[in-house]
Amino acid sequence: MNSKTFFQGMKVVELASVLAGPAVGMFFAELGAEVIKIENKTTGGDVTRSWRVPEEDPTTAYSAYYCSVNWGKIVQQFDLRQATDQAVVHALIQEADIVISNFKPDSAQQLRMDYAFLRTLNARLIYGQITGFGDTDDTVAFDVVLQAAAGFLYMNGEPGRPPVKMPVALIDLLAAHQLKAAMLLALLHRERTGEGSYVSVSLFESAVASLANQASNWLMAGHIPQPMGTQHPNIAPYGDILYTADDKPVVLAAGTERQFQQLCAVLQIEPEELFRTNADRVKNRAALLAHLQPAAQHYTRDELLAALHHAGVPAAAICTMPEVFEHPLAKNCILEWPLPDGRTARCVKTVVF
Repeated sequence: MNSKTFFQGMKVVELASVLAGPAVGMFFAELGAEVIKIENKTTGGDVTRSWRVPEEDPTTAYSAYYCSVNWGKIVQQFDLRQATDQAVVHALIQEADIVISNFKPDSAQQLRMDYAFLRTLNARLIYGQITGFGDTDDTVAFDVVLQAAAGFLYMNGEPGRPPVKMPVALIDLLAAHQLKAAMLLALLHRERTGEGSYVSVSLFESAVASLANQASNWLMAGHIPQPMGTQHPNIAPYGDILYTADDKPVVLAAGTERQFQQLCAVLQIEPEELFRTNADRVKNRAALLAHLQPAAQHYTRDELLAALHHAGVPAAAICTMPEVFEHPLAKNCILEWPLPDGRTARCVKTVVF
């Protein structure tokens, strides 16, 4: 299977902006679909065009943020309040396989871009909707709002310090993955029945569905997750950081008893009775880290990582972004394309299978 041409001949109309919806559009573009991105002409296009970091040219119409999820698309700008522009977009949708939208329900109806109307133009249409808190709630919801509402912000950070948000719009990306799965199922359903579908994903439910063990820790054990920095509520040493002789951090992820024993062997220390089982180590994690740290000072970072990897102990250097993209696999994830202003855009793939 050649993934780059898998959806060749498919047409996707993207009515979404910011991150979640455009990430889904780029997913289909990477798999060979023709993706037409419709932006609001009256506001200068997708709002992320102006979300620039200080290092960027303040006059550019293509911020790095915007470029992160808009590879491979045909971009057109319309004022959907104007009948003539509406008609052009409706004509595109008549021939489309998929529409991706993050309009509020009322706005979609006013603009005649809601599923109820568009299905009258195209009965085979698959309409993917992203909302903040469901189809009947029009609360404005950016990612950090969802990180707060779904418990991520409360859990994230260090004890006794203010909450910390994830440094990427994690909930948007989780919702994008949910919508991709839903739309692939809708395509399978259409293949079998010839019917189009309406599929809806909320940012809130996507976030809650990703709470995983933290949700079950509460639902089954009554444990309210607390800020723990990089540490893990169920495993130790997992997320604990050792500093080596060259003052560089190494994060540990010893998830099994054998891995813990191998860690002790590498550090040439004896596991004390206080740390005999994982349950003991979780209860005594501060003492455990104090027990491990001095032994790490006998190694440089590269020496310790080599020894741990040889022993089968999961561990990693804490990498900066430049260091991340020194890795061959990371380099293989980069997409490049020319922008209309003559610059070269770069982003990472959404498809890595």
